[in-house]
Amino acid sequence: MSNNAKGILIVISGPSGVGKGTVVDMLLNRLNSAVLSVSCTTRAPREGEKDGKSYFFISKDSFLKMIDEGGFLEYSNHFENYYGTPRFFVEQKLAEGKDVILEIDVDGAGHIREEYPQALLLMITPPSREELVRRLKLRGTEDEVLIEQRLARADYELSHSKFYDYTVINDDLEQTVENIIKIIENRRRAKK
Repeated sequence: MSNNAKGILIVISGPSGVGKGTVVDMLLNRLNSAVLSVSCTTRAPREGEKDGKSYFFISKDSFLKMIDEGGFLEYSNHFENYYGTPRFFVEQKLAEGKDVILEIDVDGAGHIREEYPQALLLMITPPSREELVRRLKLRGTEDEVLIEQRLARADYELSHSKFYDYTVINDDLEQTVENIIKIIENRRRAKK
């Protein structure tokens, strides 16, 4: 298989509450060639999340074993839980010519950049910090202490946006998705 037939590895990052999940869902509905890499995590499922679709929910012991066996492209620990991208799935789908979307944090994106310099890194940002606070409170899934932790993490993540290929402000959801599709199409044309 020629290198041109391989899929594009697309990394999408951004702080909690910026709308990454919604953007990724919309991209998957509109891009026939794209699949989502389902991450592994040791955290408990939130309401409505399904094992194997939202995440692979695994024990800490299983996660640590996968680390030892080189089973992750990247992994991290946040809020006392591990998250990681399973290597086999991503490499298989790219070889099949599928674009693989990773929804991961800035630390994971840095690891992906090292292993896959050709990966397309996209940072989704809120229109303002105030809007991010509003969105986090609207979710109703965290108390004030956790919201403050997420905002501190957001400041850290947003400070890394300069290392991404593109920064996309999620002010209008439809426009955000259209902008990302154009970026992906341009990358695909550049590969030919």
